[in-house]
Amino acid sequence: SSESGSEDTECEIKSNYGCNHYKRRCLFVSPCCGKIYPCRLCHDEEITSHSLDRHAVREIVCSECKERQLISKKCTKCGIIFGNYFCPVCRLYDDKDKGQFHCAGCGICRVGGRDNFFHCEKCGLCLPKDKTTHKCIEKASHTNCPVCMEDIHTSRDTAHIPTCGHLIHSLCYKRLLRMGDYRCPICGVSTVAMNSTWEMMDEEIASTPMPPEYADHKVWILCKDCHSVSEVRFHVLGLKCMKCNSYNTCGTSAPESTGS
Repeated sequence: SSESGSEDTECEIKSNYGCNHYKRRCLFVSPCCGKIYPCRLCHDEEITSHSLDRHAVREIVCSECKERQLISKKCTKCGIIFGNYFCPVCRLYDDKDKGQFHCAGCGICRVGGRDNFFHCEKCGLCLPKDKTTHKCIEKASHTNCPVCMEDIHTSRDTAHIPTCGHLIHSLCYKRLLRMGDYRCPICGVSTVAMNSTWEMMDEEIASTPMPPEYADHKVWILCKDCHSVSEVRFHVLGLKCMKCNSYNTCGTSAPESTGS
């Protein structure tokens, strides 16, 4: 029936309207393998031998009229707008407003609104404006996440920035905390305030004296938080830094005497 036909047409249009990653009305012609995909992420999910270079895409196919054409904001045949947001550099089309903006320093599009971010030249990425006092690490975003080992710079997941400056995917960071790991996987610095935990350890150690033969035994430790080296009394429950009171420490050798 005509009613059934109109429903079929409507379903077809809806099915052509983007993918799970982006809402757009065009498909990419992969420059690497010549296949057609809704977006680069769809390509990478299916093809594991290589990744689609977003900047190398030259041709697209209109989802409505199926016209194959060069990159443009709207279809050269039917005139439909492929996406309310369009970046000719990144070949990014998206109907959903995410506060997208292109950052020349990053070389890709970011989300969240240009006015809410600034580009750090040393770190090589856009950071929230409340991170103006962050610790810079050369090209910090151009390394893989130390948890999942996936790229951070081009990831669609936001990055968490601990006080040490190393970047971790936000989802990966939350997973670490759920597992009870509060330290940066790269340098070992505490990523959350641990004062209350250290105070609890103080109380537990005070109520658990060591046997007499170990009561005065001392060891050298390195603090992962303040990086100082100190000599402390050994205790099986923890070794406390004498400078910052952290128990995020490890054993180390005694420092060499500098002499006079």
